[in-house]
Amino acid sequence: MRYVRTSSLKRLFSFGRHSFDGDFPIACEENNTTSTAIVADTASPTTQPTHRPTWKCFSYQEIFRATNGFDSENMVGKGGYAEVYKGVLDDGQAIAVKMLTKATDDERKEKEFLTEIGTLGHVCHPNVTSLLGCCIENGLYLIFQFSSKGSVASILHDEISPTMDWETRNKIALGTAKGLYYLHKSCPRRIIHRDIKASNILLSEEYEPQISDFGLAKWLPSQWTHHSIVPIEGTFGHLAPEYFMHGVVDEKTDVFAFGVFCLELISGKKPVDNSHQSLHSWAKPLLSRGVIEEVVDPRLEGRFDSTQLHKLAFAASLCIRASSIWRPTMNEEGIRLQSLEMFINDFRDNIGRRS
Repeated sequence: MRYVRTSSLKRLFSFGRHSFDGDFPIACEENNTTSTAIVADTASPTTQPTHRPTWKCFSYQEIFRATNGFDSENMVGKGGYAEVYKGVLDDGQAIAVKMLTKATDDERKEKEFLTEIGTLGHVCHPNVTSLLGCCIENGLYLIFQFSSKGSVASILHDEISPTMDWETRNKIALGTAKGLYYLHKSCPRRIIHRDIKASNILLSEEYEPQISDFGLAKWLPSQWTHHSIVPIEGTFGHLAPEYFMHGVVDEKTDVFAFGVFCLELISGKKPVDNSHQSLHSWAKPLLSRGVIEEVVDPRLEGRFDSTQLHKLAFAASLCIRASSIWRPTMNEEGIRLQSLEMFINDFRDNIGRRS
């Protein structure tokens, strides 16, 4: 496969810094998320209405001014191949600029850039990050709406900040489940994220979670049961066994990672500790013995809703099962509507039909 080179990118976006014009799905506008989210969560992928894209190509001057010349004080995140800067546009809108840094493999960098644009160009959900546009002058840049509270990881594991309360943790788990259900079941394209983790879940001012970073995401055609991928990419501690060992990717890959994420919220622990023990291998025997309280973050000092805890812990225990067959899907009526009993019953029904 030949990847698109920078010259091809420039031709692709040569029509200027305007809203894209076309008849294919695109992310919804922030001020219209309530009504659109209902459609996104209830309509099937084949019946959802299409929208003209609203993101645009920014000039380098625009994002340079917004970030004060990519001042180091405005850097809010740094990963393996990108840096993220906070900025403010001339109209006062707060943005996050993801700058793809220099890499030895430019083709791979451009591939991931196009993957993220192509994937986010099809999503429309309040629990998935909103793409505002891109820039291809003097490098490759993605522009997003700024998430004022940062990532779940930055708050949950910050020893200086106040302990994240249980209500917020439960809200984050449910909101992330909504976003994943949308990507798997309601999005016009069936999307597997492949890197669900606390640092990729951003938080709005009201602590509403938004799934971000689609650089590793894959579209899975409806007629395919799974996708085989080499090389294996992702974050250790979140990788499902079938993906880690055989490169097999489907919705259950994200379900496993979501289970680890739920354990992270419950326990306050990182996915891998200093002794390189994974969180799910530590928590699994405790959950199996029913001593759920021993998994709970001690910083909460017992301040949690016991019913919510038991529901979330049980859901997590199902999600981290070694065999993907025995994991649930992101069931709409289960997690999304905050009734995990229905989620559990649906899981049991599906298992019964397989037996």
